[in-house]
Amino acid sequence: MIFTPEQRARYEAAAHAMQSGVASDQDSAPQRDNHKHLRVGINSAMVETSAIAQLLMVKGICTADEYVEALIAAMEAEALRYQQMLSERYGVAITLR
Repeated sequence: MIFTPEQRARYEAAAHAMQSGVASDQDSAPQRDNHKHLRVGINSAMVETSAIAQLLMVKGICTADEYVEALIAAMEAEALRYQQMLSERYGVAITLR
């Protein structure tokens, strides 16, 4: 998949913000996840998402650029979800970057 420089910057910014949100959430919650099972789940989700995207592109249902834009929008939404959750939890406006 080919990202334009602007798309890559947007995706990386959103991914970093989401990662910051996850870290903040984990820091304030008791350890409840087994890291091996978490990693297996993440890898499985990545493989499944990749397979679906490839199938949609091969069948001509979407282009690689449409997929990249959808991927960026979903990552930005996930970062916003963490930002809102943490803002509510701490009672102050949190901005994740």
